[in-house]
Amino acid sequence: MCAEKSEGALLKAEERLQAALVPRYHDLFVQIGRLEGGVKHLVDMRADTLDLLSSVKDSAELRSFSSCLREMLSHWFSAGLLHLQRITWESSCDILQKISEYEAVHPMRNWSDLKRRVGPYRRCFIFTHSTMPREPMVVLHTALTNQISDNIQTIVSTPILDEEDVDNINTAIFYSITSTQKGLQGVELGNYLIKRVVRELQAEFPKMTQFSSLSPIPGFRDWLVGEINKVLGSTESSSSEDSGVDGPSSTAPTLLTSAELQKVAEIAGKEDVSPLVTLKKLLQTNQWMGAESMVEVLKDPLMRLCARYLYLEKRRGYAVNPVANFHLRNGAVLWRLNWQADTGPRGISQSCGVMVNYRYFLGDTMRNSQRYMEEQHIEASQQVIDLAQAAGGADSPAGKSNL
Repeated sequence: MCAEKSEGALLKAEERLQAALVPRYHDLFVQIGRLEGGVKHLVDMRADTLDLLSSVKDSAELRSFSSCLREMLSHWFSAGLLHLQRITWESSCDILQKISEYEAVHPMRNWSDLKRRVGPYRRCFIFTHSTMPREPMVVLHTALTNQISDNIQTIVSTPILDEEDVDNINTAIFYSITSTQKGLQGVELGNYLIKRVVRELQAEFPKMTQFSSLSPIPGFRDWLVGEINKVLGSTESSSSEDSGVDGPSSTAPTLLTSAELQKVAEIAGKEDVSPLVTLKKLLQTNQWMGAESMVEVLKDPLMRLCARYLYLEKRRGYAVNPVANFHLRNGAVLWRLNWQADTGPRGISQSCGVMVNYRYFLGDTMRNSQRYMEEQHIEASQQVIDLAQAAGGADSPAGKSNL
């Protein structure tokens, strides 16, 4: 009896402690959420809080405030409370306009672009919430094809067609996914949307067997320029002309081989300047795209280094690239790098024109996701592994793909 009373008293003390630790503004958020338009107000409030956090240093109070909001919004925007909606050219004008305005991956130039992306051989799906019915939470654009696409221009610039040949559709390409509400940052929505869309497409197209993204690689060029700066800094400090070039004295992963650097200098006509300085300028100004010979010389090294960036570069054990981290958490496979897949100004500036397919093998996604989250293991194709090993130096993990 004494033991039971003691346990009951302990549980009551725990409840009182939990109640004491809940901030007073938590109840205020609950009351605001019950008002018409209140949830949208809280989403916008968190967006403003995140903006403040980016400019204010060491604000524990603001971080706690933002975390409390995020936890509440995570409950209110759980997958079971979201409504899946397909967008077509017949959808309401205000929704279509928002789809166009929110598109961040491949911006739309005009209404013809929008019509193409919601027309035949395309599917556009959004998540909405009962408290914000006219506001898309997440937008997913999908292309319907008969093979895994390796070039974004073939998707976003294809002429508008009248009818779909259902028998010629067996592949879904997720080429753009956009979270529209900054205030919902950190709330899992995109992964649920992809899973729901897969089920929708399987029901509509029974012959569909392949699911893959065609994804940009934001941050790759900036990362590469940073690596070049590290090598140049090491060169200056050691006064060694061989730093960053392959050779017995180089302990860091090689960026470009001696032969590749020499060709870069020759084509650029800058043989009196450090080849890495020349390469850095070419990358930052996109001038390398103006000469076919330079594009050919840089193909192999840029593909190697991109594989290293996606497969080997980590932050806290996980992929440093945010798009890679998103798809790998969902259980996708780092499947194929595509050269000159996005030759628009945005694609060249972000990732030197390289794009990547993250492929979803539906029977393996749960296992892949679990291994990534628990063991930081990235499931990749042999192409990616071979390229990463060629760029990663002696310390890069050797291995064979399980595909």
